[in-house]
Amino acid sequence: MKAQTRLIPSLLAATALSVAAMPAHAEAATDAAVQAQLQDYKATMQAFGKTLKGELQAAMKEGGPMAAVQVCNERAPEIAADLSEESGYTLRRTSLKPRATEPTDWERAVMQEFEARKANGTPVGEIAWHEVTKVDGEKQLRFMKAIATEGVCLTCHGQDVDPKLKAEIDRLYPDDQATGFAEGDIRGAVSISAALKD
Repeated sequence: MKAQTRLIPSLLAATALSVAAMPAHAEAATDAAVQAQLQDYKATMQAFGKTLKGELQAAMKEGGPMAAVQVCNERAPEIAADLSEESGYTLRRTSLKPRATEPTDWERAVMQEFEARKANGTPVGEIAWHEVTKVDGEKQLRFMKAIATEGVCLTCHGQDVDPKLKAEIDRLYPDDQATGFAEGDIRGAVSISAALKD
């Protein structure tokens, strides 16, 4: 656990060192490329959130929480996969208490840092992170944004989930850990990574 919590500072330090070694014009070009790609990432995340939210709202209206959990189970991964294919980015939704997608080591370390930032008073809606790093010799840009637990989330993720709904969640997600949240908690994060474009 301590090694994981040390991951963020070490990654940031490595990134800072690599940038510091660049000529000024190369550093400016890299900064511009990072900012442009981050804007693309944010637009992709917004498209994911808008599409999923729309389908969840429709399912809730037609069939209540039992229908909505089916949408999360079937459509959320499909929407993420479709957007990943269209954009060329890898988009994931994960959590320290996952329902479906276990975090990678770096995602886990970032979300632990998110929890520390929240504990220090940063509003969940403002918590995000990015880094430029090398993966298998390729320069990649990684970005994560925290997901806030809203009141509507508590139907399926709260501390008092209806027993019939909980039984359905357990059937769809046998290893589910994603209950016990309160409004305002960090529910998880959306993660996007890809090669850094020139």
